[in-house]
Amino acid sequence: MQFLSDNADLLWSAFLTTLSLAVVSGVCALVLGTVLAAMRVSPVGPLRGLATFYVEVFRNTPLTVVFFFLAFGIVQIDLQFPSRFVTAVAALSLYTAAFVCEALRSGINAVPPGQAEAARALGLTFGQSLRQVVLPQAFRTVVPPLGNVWIALAKNTSIAAGFAVTDLTAALQRLANANADQLLAVFAAVVLGYLVITLPSAWLIRAIETRVAIVR
Repeated sequence: MQFLSDNADLLWSAFLTTLSLAVVSGVCALVLGTVLAAMRVSPVGPLRGLATFYVEVFRNTPLTVVFFFLAFGIVQIDLQFPSRFVTAVAALSLYTAAFVCEALRSGINAVPPGQAEAARALGLTFGQSLRQVVLPQAFRTVVPPLGNVWIALAKNTSIAAGFAVTDLTAALQRLANANADQLLAVFAAVVLGYLVITLPSAWLIRAIETRVAIVR
C-alpha cells in the first residue's frame, strides 16, 4: 500500500489519460460512424462506395498499424498532429468508427421498411427520413453492440502506451520496470483502473438497453 501511495499521482494521471482517450475517441467515433452508416445506406452510389471502402480498410487493418501510420507515416507528407494524445484520439476514432458504422447499419436494416415508406409518403427527403424516423429507431436497437464497441475501445486505448502516451498501460510498464518486486501491486492497480471504466459502462449500457428497448 505504501508503494501505491507513493505512486498515486502517476497512477491517477494515467487513469485520467485513459479515461479521456476513451471518452473523446468514443464521441468522435460515434459521430463519424453515424455519418458513415448514413453514407452506406444512401441512394448515392459513390457515397456508398466510399463508406464501404473506408469500413473494409479500417476493419481489416490492425489498430497498431493505424497508430504507426498516424504517428510516423503522415510525417512523410508534411502532416503532423499537435501532440501524441491527439494522435491517439485520431487513431482510435478512425478505427472504431468503422465498427460503429456496421453496428448502426445493422440497426438501420432492422427498422421495418414501412417506416421509411411512410416518411416518404409524408414528403420527407431521404435525409429527413433518416434523421427523424430511421436513426432514432436504429439507435434503440443497437445499444448492446454499440456498448460492446465502447468497451473494446476503452481497452484498445492501451495501445497508446507504445506511442509515448502515459496511460494506465504505460504506467504499468514504467512502474514494473523500476519496481520488479512490486509487480503484483502495480498490476492490481492498473487492472482496477480499467475495471473502474469498463464495469460501470457495462451496467449503464444494460440500464439504457432496458429503458429504450423496443417492444415487438
